[in-house]
Amino acid sequence: MDTEKITEEDIRKNIKYLQLLSLNFPTIALASTEIINLEAIMNLPKGTEHFLADLHGENEAFEHVLRNASGAVKRKVNEIFGNALYETEKKELCTLIYYPEQKLQLIKEAVPDINSWYSVTLNRLVKVCQNVSSKYTRSKVRKSLPEEFSYIIQELLHESSVDPNKQAYINVIISTIIDIDRADDFIIAMCNLIQRLTIDSLHILGDIFDRGPGPHIILDTLCNYHHFDIQWGNHDILWMGAASGNDACIANVIRLAMRYANHSVLEDGYGINLLPLATFAMDVYADDPCTSFGPRIEDEAQKVDEKTMRLLAQMHKAISVIQFKLEAEIIQRRPEFAMDDRLLLEHIDLERKVFVLDGKDYEMKDCFFPTLDPADPYKLTPEEREVVSKLHNSFIRSEKLRKHIKCIFRYGCMYNVCNSNLLFHASMPLNDDGSLKEIDIMGRKYKGRELLGRVGQLVRKAYFADKNDPERSFALDYVWYLWCGKDSPAFDKSKMATFERYFLLDKELHKEEKGAYYTLRNDEAVCDRILDEFGVTGEHRHIINGHVPVKAAKGEKPVRANGKLMVIDGGFSKAYHPETGIAGYTLVYHSRGFQLVQHEPFSSTQKAIEEGQDIKSTTQLVELSSQRMMVKDTDKGRELMVQIRDLKKLLMAYRLGIIKERS
Repeated sequence: MDTEKITEEDIRKNIKYLQLLSLNFPTIALASTEIINLEAIMNLPKGTEHFLADLHGENEAFEHVLRNASGAVKRKVNEIFGNALYETEKKELCTLIYYPEQKLQLIKEAVPDINSWYSVTLNRLVKVCQNVSSKYTRSKVRKSLPEEFSYIIQELLHESSVDPNKQAYINVIISTIIDIDRADDFIIAMCNLIQRLTIDSLHILGDIFDRGPGPHIILDTLCNYHHFDIQWGNHDILWMGAASGNDACIANVIRLAMRYANHSVLEDGYGINLLPLATFAMDVYADDPCTSFGPRIEDEAQKVDEKTMRLLAQMHKAISVIQFKLEAEIIQRRPEFAMDDRLLLEHIDLERKVFVLDGKDYEMKDCFFPTLDPADPYKLTPEEREVVSKLHNSFIRSEKLRKHIKCIFRYGCMYNVCNSNLLFHASMPLNDDGSLKEIDIMGRKYKGRELLGRVGQLVRKAYFADKNDPERSFALDYVWYLWCGKDSPAFDKSKMATFERYFLLDKELHKEEKGAYYTLRNDEAVCDRILDEFGVTGEHRHIINGHVPVKAAKGEKPVRANGKLMVIDGGFSKAYHPETGIAGYTLVYHSRGFQLVQHEPFSSTQKAIEEGQDIKSTTQLVELSSQRMMVKDTDKGRELMVQIRDLKKLLMAYRLGIIKERS
């Protein structure tokens, strides 16, 4: 509670602001009412925050985790009904809440007395809804309600069924909903409201794109979500670079789509025309088996016939070679990136079919390079240049991609500080002694918070800046560097060994050495130093990361540095499951503390609807508070305290006659 005394001098100093504030609260009564309202909000439990990382296009698993709030809905149902319902009844109710439209269709086909089912189910949904809405003000709940049912839901939520008269009132409302054939629509509205109120805010710690089949579907959901933020990951930045017109980023995006047979994301999701690449690849690599370039298909639903597999492999190799040439153009243009060690095509001896590095010959898996000129290995052929030009135009003209990228810019940044938690996707560049590493950008050194701020500024300039802006050209190249550069806070490894994995047999050359942060972040003192750098305060403060999958199968733990660090990339992507042994972590931060949820692989949305198969999840308590955390203990609470103090100044100004009330 703010106890600092307000003086007349305070009012005089802030008179212009208070006069503006008086436009919204023109009387003592209105200002007083708002103070009472804000003070009441401060003493409500904090809203539940939901943290997800590294979604990698796995839209079905993402949608399910979002709908079930990492098991929070199921926990609520168990708390409310306990032993009053059979497990099968609770499971069916949960599935209905997750997928109301689809589940209703199945139930109506199977239930003989649908009206009785409607009556029972609506009463149960009202109880769940009353529970999840209890930590919010009526005003906030009202703003979340669907317009057509707003009045009715408000009546049901705020009337007690304990009072016999009120129970009769509630029963009449429900029976009337059923009688006038509005039960289906009302149930859907209630289920969506429960989903919305269970999670107050959503944090996405990067890497929405690549590997999985539905990043565009995830973004359709996110762009319409009630409250979320994104900390950009290297895969997101890659797509942002592609949408900005960086050809090397475009080539990488297409290569990854070919590698995981996700061409439909480009063609159907974003309207990217891949025909020029397909035509070129079929012609140039007609006699090449492209053995190392067969797509990696993890999902049965993505399986394709042999002819398509062959074409994808040809396109995969074609765009990979184009990518290496385009990247070389940036490396040669930007010596400050210090990436000459990634100029690898010049080390291929086409006659002897070996890769020569530091005077040593390395055996190659594949040495068929029909578009490579030994005299100028990084020069694109006229046909390759034409393919690049057409792909470039397709990317920058995609309206759907533009919409999604603007959404990522609007709700995203390199890092976020929220309620004593520092969120960023991958790394904080460090020296070996744990001190913050200085990174040179355009002749100036940056580190820590200032580094991430400058990086975020350049990513925005690459997309939004006018072509005449002197920094835009550098920014456009730098976005690619963020994808794979050794000092990139979104990557922070010695190299991205794409060429080596495709073409060289020696696995020692495939290794990518991680930056110092990935080891030193296990040290509590290092985490404290980073938290101090970002001004993160509080008795319980944390760094929350994604990016590097936690290999639970090998005994790795997501909580480190004596609880100061949480790594929640457990591998949503099916491509990671054999390595991690699980299918992702999510983090839930509610008024009583942190809960880390470890998920098993998700079968399918269809099985979830038809058989009630939820994601099998294991919840571990990371940190529980002795006292329930209230809104006044959060960042929002601190904002409200400032508003309350300003309103009290306005109140005093009215009473002293410094500002006149208006009718």
